[in-house]
Amino acid sequence: MRSPFFGEFMGTLVLILLGNGVVAGVLLKRSKAENSGWMVIATGWAFAVLCGIFTAVLCGSQDAHLNPAITLAMAVQSGDFSKVAVFIPAQMLGAFVGAILVWLHYLPHWKATEDPQAKRAIFCTAPAIRSLPANFFSEVVGTAVLVFVVGAMSSKLVLSTGIAGGLSPYLIGCLVWSIGLSLGGTTGYAINPARDLGPRIAHATLPIAGKGNSDWGYALIPVFGPCTGAVLAALLLRALGA
Repeated sequence: MRSPFFGEFMGTLVLILLGNGVVAGVLLKRSKAENSGWMVIATGWAFAVLCGIFTAVLCGSQDAHLNPAITLAMAVQSGDFSKVAVFIPAQMLGAFVGAILVWLHYLPHWKATEDPQAKRAIFCTAPAIRSLPANFFSEVVGTAVLVFVVGAMSSKLVLSTGIAGGLSPYLIGCLVWSIGLSLGGTTGYAINPARDLGPRIAHATLPIAGKGNSDWGYALIPVFGPCTGAVLAALLLRALGA
């Protein structure tokens, strides 16, 4: 049963269940976490990444990318694109199913919440100030930082003997926490096409009470912005010999 596909599916499912789950807890009415703020959201996402990585490894993906941008970056850096066709569909499907589970978990709260934009924000990102070039740039920068620093963590140019076993998921969780706190305020830091697109499709298809539209006019930004940032960072890592 263990396989790279199943690992990426389950890891991304857990990532979205916990990540979108913390957003739901903060935004939905009559949740005990209502209005607890950005610090809670950023922290919840950091722990979601940690849990997703461990889940992915347990279920068969030693790479534990959970993110098409990471998969693309690793392919560009290494020149080996063989994992792209396996990992990305698994990540998208895992994100879609994870979003469905968030909807079911908070089922009584959707009707109690009147704001359709808040409901959509639980599933996918939206900019604080809508300016598509600026929003695209934010996603490029955030994802480039993610890919470049993850590459630095695993590079023997930084640690000649490599990271101690089991430590890297904690460091990556801290990195995502830092990105969220420092750079996430502009667009909600998708930095992961699956994290945005899979749940956005779920938002569009689920019978969510009073949900409004899924803002497809913005949907390409959190897909192509992260992919662009990931490729740029991968090319830099490759040039550095990391």
